[in-house]
Amino acid sequence: MDTANVLSRCAERRHALQLRMGRGVALIPTAPARVRNRDSEYLYRFDSYFYYLTRFTEPEAVLVLTAGEAPKSVLFCRKRDPARELWDGVRSGPEGAKAALGIDEAFPIEMLDEQIPKLLADQPVLHYAPGADAAWDARIMGWLNQVRAQGRAGVAAPAEIRDLRTVLDEMRLVKDDGELAVMRRAAAISAAAHERAMRAARPGRSEYEIEAELLYEFRRRGSQYPAYTPIVAGGANACILHYRENSARLTDGDLLLVDAGCELDGYASDVTRTFPVNGRFSGPQKDVYELVLAAQAAAIAAVGAGARWDEPHNAAVRILARGFIDLGLCAGTVEEVISTEDYRRFYMHRTGHWLGLDVHDAGEYKAGGEWRRLEPGMTLTVEPGCYIRPAEKVPEALWNIGVRIEDDVAVTATGCEVLTAAAPKSVGDIEALVGRG
Repeated sequence: MDTANVLSRCAERRHALQLRMGRGVALIPTAPARVRNRDSEYLYRFDSYFYYLTRFTEPEAVLVLTAGEAPKSVLFCRKRDPARELWDGVRSGPEGAKAALGIDEAFPIEMLDEQIPKLLADQPVLHYAPGADAAWDARIMGWLNQVRAQGRAGVAAPAEIRDLRTVLDEMRLVKDDGELAVMRRAAAISAAAHERAMRAARPGRSEYEIEAELLYEFRRRGSQYPAYTPIVAGGANACILHYRENSARLTDGDLLLVDAGCELDGYASDVTRTFPVNGRFSGPQKDVYELVLAAQAAAIAAVGAGARWDEPHNAAVRILARGFIDLGLCAGTVEEVISTEDYRRFYMHRTGHWLGLDVHDAGEYKAGGEWRRLEPGMTLTVEPGCYIRPAEKVPEALWNIGVRIEDDVAVTATGCEVLTAAAPKSVGDIEALVGRG
């Protein structure tokens, strides 16, 4: 990773944000450290908006940007403290952070209450993320009241508050070349982890053993964290969309649905593969699997610059509706199954979401009341599925079959790039791998 280029891009983003703000001051705090229990904290993870603009990974930090005639950037962060650094690791300190990040000014975080009212004074607009954190909201109201109290001295407080996320979400929606390079590496790590999971699977093992294989491969290849809690769901558990217990035994004859992706340098991957625990799809399993695979292929083919956001979903739904009729799950014509949404008994979620610094990344799906058109640099998942619970009029041979196939896709000028294409998903490739670890 070229640190100088990354930090230069962050400086460019701050400047672009200041131009979009037009005037006023923006406050962007990083995430607080969270206590897990007693004196033990959760592993720290920075705020994505803050990281997007700074690449600064330490807790207790706030970025302030002023826009207008004299734009500047100000960082508040922890002071150097040799005693604490002995326990928690080296800190940058205000001067170190200022030099490393290219920030105009830096102060100790302890000076926040002193300096913020000064920075808010006589600014027409305050830009921040209202409602994101109640404690932060209360603190900001306190600072605004301090400024308002100076009204008789001719000092004005911001008369307008704007949600900064509106602008930042639009900026984050289109990834630059550096972001895409990181996401390709994250995708490659996740693909390798899914292959490892396939090789490790066999009847009698536990879901958590497969989860351990995934986490091992993530870390072994340089990923810092999983991007989310992995779903490792065998048999009927695959019909629970957000199953996370990962504690059951793998049974001969069942499918195993694995939804897991790593986070690398802040950027997420999100991959799902479904495969037979014993290495061979049964006839009904293969029918459902190949239906979902065909739906995914149709959805991916619909991804491209200029396409509407909902076109991949509609393409997948049409294939699934036809398949559900053929399998005896739905009755009527394809148009009837779609118009009545009867297909939603077996496919109840959308076909994808934005992907980036967050697994469900920033960005609106509609603009001006219309589904957004895709642009080069946008990244999304494509993840159709089929979940068949036991029910009347549902063929018993299909009970408890849950299949989802998910890839990470980047929009290009000529179509799309499947970032996670290396993760095996054809029936032949899967059957050649499962249990061969």
